[in-house]
Amino acid sequence: MIRLVATALVRLSRRPVTANPVYDNAVQSAYNQLVLHCLRRGDAAPMSIPEMVRWAAEQPLESWPIDLPDDWATPDAYLVDDKTRTPTQQCLEWAIAARDAAAEQFENELMIDTIDQCRTAQAPESYTAFRRLLITRPVLTGTDLALLAEDLDLHLLLESIKKSYEPAPAAYLRDGQYAECARCRCLLAPIGVDEYRCELDRCHREHHPKIGRLIEPSVSNGVYQLARPLRMFITGPGLAETDLETALIAKGLPPEMWPNFDAYDLRITLPNSQIWAVDVKDRANPALLGQETRCIPKKPPYHRAFLVAPKYRFDEQESYGRVFAHHVPDEIGDKIELLSDSDFLRLVSREVKRIHRNQRQTDEGGTAGA
Repeated sequence: MIRLVATALVRLSRRPVTANPVYDNAVQSAYNQLVLHCLRRGDAAPMSIPEMVRWAAEQPLESWPIDLPDDWATPDAYLVDDKTRTPTQQCLEWAIAARDAAAEQFENELMIDTIDQCRTAQAPESYTAFRRLLITRPVLTGTDLALLAEDLDLHLLLESIKKSYEPAPAAYLRDGQYAECARCRCLLAPIGVDEYRCELDRCHREHHPKIGRLIEPSVSNGVYQLARPLRMFITGPGLAETDLETALIAKGLPPEMWPNFDAYDLRITLPNSQIWAVDVKDRANPALLGQETRCIPKKPPYHRAFLVAPKYRFDEQESYGRVFAHHVPDEIGDKIELLSDSDFLRLVSREVKRIHRNQRQTDEGGTAGA
Protein backbone atom coordinates (compact mmCIF):
# COMPACT_ATOMS: atom_id res chain seq x y z
CA MET A 1 0.00 0.00 0.00
CA ILE A 2 2.79 2.46 0.89
CA ARG A 3 4.45 1.74 -2.44
CA LEU A 4 1.22 2.51 -4.30
CA VAL A 5 0.67 5.79 -2.46
CA ALA A 6 4.32 6.83 -2.84
CA THR A 7 4.22 6.16 -6.57
CA ALA A 8 1.01 8.20 -6.85
CA LEU A 9 2.57 11.11 -4.96
CA VAL A 10 5.60 11.11 -7.26
CA ARG A 11 3.30 11.09 -10.30
CA LEU A 12 1.31 13.98 -8.84
CA SER A 13 4.48 16.01 -8.30
CA ARG A 14 5.31 15.74 -12.00
CA ARG A 15 1.77 16.56 -13.13
CA PRO A 16 1.61 19.87 -15.01
CA VAL A 17 -0.55 22.56 -13.46
CA THR A 18 -3.91 22.28 -15.18
CA ALA A 19 -7.54 23.09 -14.60
CA ASN A 20 -8.41 19.48 -15.50
CA PRO A 21 -9.55 17.77 -12.28
CA VAL A 22 -9.06 14.27 -13.71
CA TYR A 23 -6.12 12.34 -12.24
CA ASP A 24 -4.28 9.59 -14.09
CA ASN A 25 -5.24 5.99 -13.41
CA ALA A 26 -2.28 5.19 -11.13
CA VAL A 27 -3.06 8.13 -8.83
CA GLN A 28 -6.80 7.45 -8.71
CA SER A 29 -6.23 3.72 -8.15
CA ALA A 30 -3.81 4.36 -5.26
CA TYR A 31 -6.29 6.72 -3.61
CA ASN A 32 -9.19 4.28 -4.07
CA GLN A 33 -7.20 1.42 -2.56
CA LEU A 34 -6.12 3.54 0.40
CA VAL A 35 -9.73 4.54 1.11
CA LEU A 36 -10.92 0.93 0.80
CA HIS A 37 -8.14 -0.23 3.13
CA CYS A 38 -9.10 2.38 5.74
CA LEU A 39 -12.81 1.52 5.54
CA ARG A 40 -12.10 -2.20 6.02
CA ARG A 41 -10.13 -1.38 9.16
CA GLY A 42 -12.75 1.03 10.44
CA ASP A 43 -10.31 3.95 10.27
CA ALA A 44 -10.93 7.45 8.95
CA ALA A 45 -9.97 7.79 5.29
CA PRO A 46 -8.82 10.84 3.32
CA MET A 47 -11.82 12.47 1.66
CA SER A 48 -10.00 13.40 -1.54
CA ILE A 49 -6.68 13.10 -3.34
CA PRO A 50 -5.57 16.55 -2.08
CA GLU A 51 -6.36 15.35 1.45
CA MET A 52 -4.23 12.24 0.81
CA VAL A 53 -1.36 14.61 0.00
CA ARG A 54 -2.00 16.49 3.26
CA TRP A 55 -1.92 13.19 5.12
CA ALA A 56 1.45 12.41 3.58
CA ALA A 57 2.82 15.79 4.69
CA GLU A 58 1.35 15.86 8.20
CA GLN A 59 1.37 12.22 9.34
CA PRO A 60 4.58 10.17 9.71
CA LEU A 61 4.41 6.71 8.15
CA GLU A 62 4.31 5.00 11.54
CA SER A 63 0.95 6.66 12.29
CA TRP A 64 -0.73 5.61 9.01
CA PRO A 65 -3.49 2.97 9.35
CA ILE A 66 -1.19 0.47 7.66
CA ASP A 67 0.54 -2.41 9.42
CA LEU A 68 4.27 -1.95 8.93
CA PRO A 69 7.01 -3.84 10.79
CA ASP A 70 8.53 -1.68 13.53
CA ASP A 71 11.78 -1.10 11.67
CA TRP A 72 10.21 0.01 8.38
CA ALA A 73 9.34 3.54 9.49
CA THR A 74 10.71 6.06 11.97
CA PRO A 75 8.86 8.94 13.68
CA ASP A 76 10.34 11.42 11.20
CA ALA A 77 9.55 9.40 8.05
CA TYR A 78 7.13 11.44 5.92
CA LEU A 79 6.20 10.95 2.26
CA VAL A 80 5.73 14.67 1.51
CA ASP A 81 7.77 17.63 2.74
CA ASP A 82 5.43 19.79 4.79
CA LYS A 83 7.06 23.03 3.62
CA THR A 84 7.60 22.45 -0.11
CA ARG A 85 4.71 19.99 -0.63
CA THR A 86 7.00 17.83 -2.76
CA PRO A 87 7.81 14.11 -2.31
CA THR A 88 10.57 13.41 0.20
CA GLN A 89 13.51 11.11 -0.48
CA GLN A 90 11.71 8.53 1.67
CA CYS A 91 8.78 8.77 -0.76
CA LEU A 92 10.98 8.34 -3.81
CA GLU A 93 12.62 5.29 -2.26
CA TRP A 94 9.23 3.66 -1.67
CA ALA A 95 8.21 4.56 -5.23
CA ILE A 96 11.43 3.12 -6.66
CA ALA A 97 10.67 -0.09 -4.75
CA ALA A 98 7.39 -0.38 -6.68
CA ARG A 99 7.68 -2.64 -9.71
CA ASP A 100 6.41 -0.12 -12.26
CA ALA A 101 7.98 3.02 -10.80
CA ALA A 102 8.36 5.58 -13.59
CA ALA A 103 11.20 7.24 -11.70
CA GLU A 104 13.23 4.02 -11.65
CA GLN A 105 12.50 3.36 -15.33
CA PHE A 106 13.65 6.86 -16.30
CA GLU A 107 16.87 6.70 -14.28
CA ASN A 108 17.76 3.16 -15.34
CA GLU A 109 17.00 3.64 -19.03
CA LEU A 110 18.99 6.87 -19.20
CA MET A 111 22.03 5.46 -17.41
CA ILE A 112 21.97 2.17 -19.36
CA ASP A 113 21.73 4.03 -22.68
CA THR A 114 24.62 6.27 -21.64
CA ILE A 115 26.78 3.32 -20.61
CA ASP A 116 25.99 1.51 -23.88
CA GLN A 117 27.06 4.58 -25.87
CA CYS A 118 30.34 4.82 -23.98
CA ARG A 119 31.06 1.08 -24.29
CA THR A 120 30.44 1.15 -28.02
CA ALA A 121 32.75 4.15 -28.41
CA GLN A 122 35.28 2.62 -25.97
CA ALA A 123 35.16 5.88 -24.05
CA PRO A 124 35.18 5.25 -20.27
CA GLU A 125 36.43 8.81 -19.77
CA SER A 126 33.17 10.10 -21.27
CA TYR A 127 31.09 8.13 -18.78
CA THR A 128 33.21 9.37 -15.88
CA ALA A 129 32.85 12.97 -17.07
CA PHE A 130 29.07 12.52 -17.46
CA ARG A 131 28.75 11.07 -13.97
CA ARG A 132 30.77 13.94 -12.47
CA LEU A 133 28.61 16.46 -14.33
CA LEU A 134 25.42 15.07 -12.77
CA ILE A 135 27.01 15.14 -9.32
CA THR A 136 28.77 18.49 -9.35
CA ARG A 137 26.46 20.50 -11.62
CA PRO A 138 22.82 19.57 -10.98
CA VAL A 139 21.84 23.02 -12.28
CA LEU A 140 22.89 24.43 -15.65
CA THR A 141 22.03 27.63 -17.45
CA GLY A 142 21.24 27.60 -21.15
CA THR A 143 24.69 29.12 -21.69
CA ASP A 144 26.29 26.31 -19.65
CA LEU A 145 24.53 23.71 -21.77
CA ALA A 146 25.75 25.29 -24.99
CA LEU A 147 29.35 25.38 -23.72
CA LEU A 148 29.29 21.65 -22.92
CA ALA A 149 29.42 20.99 -26.66
CA GLU A 150 33.06 22.12 -26.51
CA ASP A 151 33.99 19.56 -23.83
CA LEU A 152 35.76 16.70 -25.62
CA ASP A 153 34.80 14.10 -23.01
CA LEU A 154 31.13 15.11 -22.93
CA HIS A 155 30.59 15.77 -26.64
CA LEU A 156 29.66 12.11 -27.20
CA LEU A 157 26.85 12.34 -24.64
CA LEU A 158 25.17 15.66 -25.44
CA GLU A 159 21.82 13.98 -26.14
CA SER A 160 21.95 12.10 -22.83
CA ILE A 161 22.76 15.36 -21.07
CA LYS A 162 19.79 17.12 -22.67
CA LYS A 163 17.50 14.28 -21.54
CA SER A 164 18.86 14.52 -18.00
CA TYR A 165 18.02 18.19 -17.45
CA GLU A 166 14.61 19.85 -17.51
CA PRO A 167 13.53 23.50 -17.28
CA ALA A 168 13.62 24.79 -13.72
CA PRO A 169 10.12 25.36 -12.30
CA ALA A 170 8.87 28.92 -11.96
CA ALA A 171 7.82 28.08 -8.38
CA TYR A 172 11.52 28.14 -7.42
CA LEU A 173 11.93 31.77 -8.48
CA ARG A 174 12.20 34.56 -5.92
CA ASP A 175 12.52 38.16 -7.08
CA GLY A 176 13.23 36.90 -10.59
CA GLN A 177 16.18 34.73 -9.51
CA TYR A 178 16.91 31.09 -8.77
CA ALA A 179 19.11 30.31 -5.76
CA GLU A 180 21.49 27.37 -5.59
CA CYS A 181 22.34 25.53 -2.38
CA ALA A 182 25.98 26.35 -1.59
CA ARG A 183 26.56 22.80 -0.40
CA CYS A 184 25.06 20.56 -3.10
CA ARG A 185 24.36 23.16 -5.83
CA CYS A 186 20.76 22.01 -6.31
CA LEU A 187 18.06 24.67 -6.56
CA LEU A 188 16.63 25.89 -3.27
CA ALA A 189 12.87 26.01 -2.83
CA PRO A 190 11.60 29.38 -1.53
CA ILE A 191 9.58 29.05 1.68
CA GLY A 192 7.46 31.92 2.97
CA VAL A 193 8.86 35.43 2.70
CA ASP A 194 12.57 34.93 3.20
CA GLU A 195 13.35 31.24 3.83
CA TYR A 196 14.73 28.54 1.54
CA ARG A 197 14.76 24.75 1.76
CA CYS A 198 17.09 22.25 0.07
CA GLU A 199 15.43 19.01 -0.99
CA LEU A 200 18.45 16.75 -0.38
CA ASP A 201 18.40 15.09 3.03
CA ARG A 202 22.09 15.83 3.64
CA CYS A 203 21.36 19.56 3.37
CA HIS A 204 17.82 20.24 4.60
CA ARG A 205 18.48 18.50 7.93
CA GLU A 206 20.50 21.63 8.80
CA HIS A 207 17.28 23.71 8.43
CA HIS A 208 19.06 26.87 7.25
CA PRO A 209 20.75 26.21 3.91
CA LYS A 210 23.45 28.58 2.74
CA ILE A 211 22.66 30.35 -0.51
CA GLY A 212 25.23 29.88 -3.25
CA ARG A 213 24.93 31.14 -6.82
CA LEU A 214 21.97 33.36 -7.74
CA ILE A 215 20.84 32.94 -11.35
CA GLU A 216 18.71 35.27 -13.43
CA PRO A 217 17.13 33.17 -16.20
CA SER A 218 16.55 36.23 -18.37
CA VAL A 219 20.30 36.78 -18.80
CA SER A 220 21.36 33.11 -18.74
CA ASN A 221 19.34 31.72 -21.66
CA GLY A 222 17.14 29.82 -19.23
CA VAL A 223 17.85 27.59 -16.24
CA TYR A 224 17.76 23.79 -16.17
CA GLN A 225 17.99 21.27 -13.36
CA LEU A 226 18.45 17.51 -13.27
CA ALA A 227 15.28 15.47 -13.26
CA ARG A 228 14.20 14.61 -9.70
CA PRO A 229 15.18 10.89 -9.75
CA LEU A 230 18.68 11.84 -10.90
CA ARG A 231 19.03 14.51 -8.21
CA MET A 232 18.02 12.03 -5.52
CA PHE A 233 19.82 8.90 -6.70
CA ILE A 234 22.82 10.26 -8.63
CA THR A 235 23.63 13.71 -7.22
CA GLY A 236 22.84 12.83 -3.58
CA PRO A 237 24.95 9.66 -3.21
CA GLY A 238 27.41 11.07 -5.77
CA LEU A 239 28.37 13.82 -3.35
CA ALA A 240 29.16 11.13 -0.77
CA GLU A 241 31.20 9.29 -3.42
CA THR A 242 33.29 12.33 -4.32
CA ASP A 243 33.73 13.24 -0.62
CA LEU A 244 35.14 9.74 -0.12
CA GLU A 245 37.34 10.17 -3.19
CA THR A 246 38.77 13.43 -1.78
CA ALA A 247 39.48 11.82 1.60
CA LEU A 248 41.23 8.83 -0.01
CA ILE A 249 43.37 11.08 -2.20
CA ALA A 250 44.45 12.91 0.97
CA LYS A 251 45.58 9.53 2.32
CA GLY A 252 47.65 8.89 -0.80
CA LEU A 253 45.16 6.33 -2.16
CA PRO A 254 43.54 7.89 -5.26
CA PRO A 255 40.64 5.57 -6.18
CA GLU A 256 39.42 4.60 -9.62
CA MET A 257 35.94 6.09 -9.89
CA TRP A 258 33.01 4.12 -11.37
CA PRO A 259 35.27 1.40 -12.84
CA ASN A 260 34.16 -0.66 -15.82
CA PHE A 261 31.33 1.75 -16.59
CA ASP A 262 29.92 1.93 -13.05
CA ALA A 263 30.22 -1.70 -11.97
CA TYR A 264 30.62 -0.12 -8.53
CA ASP A 265 31.62 3.33 -7.27
CA LEU A 266 35.23 3.29 -6.04
CA ARG A 267 38.08 0.84 -6.60
CA ILE A 268 40.90 1.29 -4.10
CA THR A 269 44.37 -0.23 -4.41
CA LEU A 270 46.10 -0.59 -1.04
CA PRO A 271 49.93 -0.49 -0.63
CA ASN A 272 50.08 -4.32 -0.66
CA SER A 273 48.16 -4.39 -3.99
CA GLN A 274 44.98 -5.64 -2.33
CA ILE A 275 41.85 -4.22 -3.99
CA TRP A 276 38.80 -2.97 -2.12
CA ALA A 277 35.50 -2.31 -3.92
CA VAL A 278 33.08 0.29 -2.56
CA ASP A 279 29.46 1.00 -3.45
CA VAL A 280 28.08 4.18 -1.87
CA LYS A 281 24.42 4.50 -0.91
CA ASP A 282 22.70 7.52 0.62
CA ARG A 283 19.29 6.08 1.47
CA ALA A 284 16.80 7.30 4.04
CA ASN A 285 15.23 3.87 4.63
CA PRO A 286 17.72 1.14 5.67
CA ALA A 287 15.05 -1.58 5.43
CA LEU A 288 14.43 -0.81 1.75
CA LEU A 289 18.18 -0.51 1.18
CA GLY A 290 18.78 -3.93 2.72
CA GLN A 291 15.95 -5.52 0.76
CA GLU A 292 17.27 -4.14 -2.54
CA THR A 293 20.99 -4.84 -1.95
CA ARG A 294 22.71 -7.27 -4.30
CA CYS A 295 26.28 -8.53 -4.52
CA ILE A 296 28.75 -6.06 -6.00
CA PRO A 297 29.74 -7.26 -9.51
CA LYS A 298 32.93 -9.33 -9.51
CA LYS A 299 34.55 -7.37 -12.35
CA PRO A 300 36.80 -5.46 -12.05
CA PRO A 301 38.05 -8.01 -9.46
CA TYR A 302 38.61 -7.13 -5.81
CA HIS A 303 39.47 -8.78 -2.49
CA ARG A 304 36.88 -7.13 -0.20
CA ALA A 305 33.58 -5.37 -0.89
CA PHE A 306 31.93 -2.65 1.17
CA LEU A 307 28.65 -0.78 1.14
CA VAL A 308 29.24 2.72 2.52
CA ALA A 309 26.63 5.24 3.68
CA PRO A 310 27.15 8.81 4.95
CA LYS A 311 27.67 9.07 8.70
CA TYR A 312 24.67 11.35 9.13
CA ARG A 313 22.36 8.44 8.29
CA PHE A 314 23.70 6.51 11.30
CA ASP A 315 23.54 9.65 13.46
CA GLU A 316 19.88 10.21 12.58
CA GLN A 317 18.92 6.55 13.08
CA GLU A 318 21.03 4.69 15.63
CA SER A 319 19.65 1.35 14.39
CA TYR A 320 20.48 2.04 10.71
CA GLY A 321 23.09 -0.73 10.43
CA ARG A 322 21.02 -3.30 12.34
CA VAL A 323 17.89 -2.63 10.29
CA PHE A 324 19.90 -2.99 7.08
CA ALA A 325 21.41 -6.29 8.27
CA HIS A 326 17.96 -7.61 9.22
CA HIS A 327 16.58 -7.03 5.72
CA VAL A 328 19.57 -7.84 3.49
CA PRO A 329 19.07 -11.19 1.65
CA ASP A 330 20.56 -14.11 3.60
CA GLU A 331 22.62 -15.31 0.66
CA ILE A 332 24.70 -12.13 0.53
CA GLY A 333 24.69 -11.04 4.16
CA ASP A 334 28.23 -12.34 4.74
CA LYS A 335 29.60 -11.08 1.41
CA ILE A 336 29.25 -7.34 1.91
CA GLU A 337 29.85 -5.01 4.86
CA LEU A 338 27.87 -1.82 5.54
CA LEU A 339 29.88 0.97 7.17
CA SER A 340 29.52 4.71 7.62
CA ASP A 341 31.95 6.74 5.53
CA SER A 342 33.86 7.82 8.64
CA ASP A 343 34.16 4.22 9.90
CA PHE A 344 35.30 3.09 6.46
CA LEU A 345 38.02 5.75 6.32
CA ARG A 346 39.22 4.72 9.79
CA LEU A 347 39.34 1.10 8.60
CA VAL A 348 41.42 2.17 5.58
CA SER A 349 43.85 4.05 7.83
CA ARG A 350 44.24 1.06 10.15
CA GLU A 351 44.79 -1.29 7.22
CA VAL A 352 47.41 0.97 5.64
CA LYS A 353 49.26 1.23 8.98
CA ARG A 354 49.15 -2.56 9.36
CA ILE A 355 50.52 -3.05 5.84
CA HIS A 356 53.35 -0.57 6.40
CA ARG A 357 54.19 -2.17 9.77
CA ASN A 358 54.36 -5.63 8.19
CA GLN A 359 56.50 -4.31 5.34
CA ARG A 360 58.94 -2.73 7.83
CA GLN A 361 59.15 -5.96 9.80
CA THR A 362 59.77 -7.90 6.60
CA ASP A 363 62.48 -5.44 5.53
CA GLU A 364 64.11 -5.55 8.97
CA GLY A 365 64.00 -9.34 8.98
CA GLY A 366 65.62 -9.46 5.57
CA THR A 367 68.35 -7.05 6.67
CA ALA A 368 69.07 -9.07 9.83
CA GLY A 369 69.40 -12.27 7.87
CA ALA A 370 71.72 -10.76 5.25
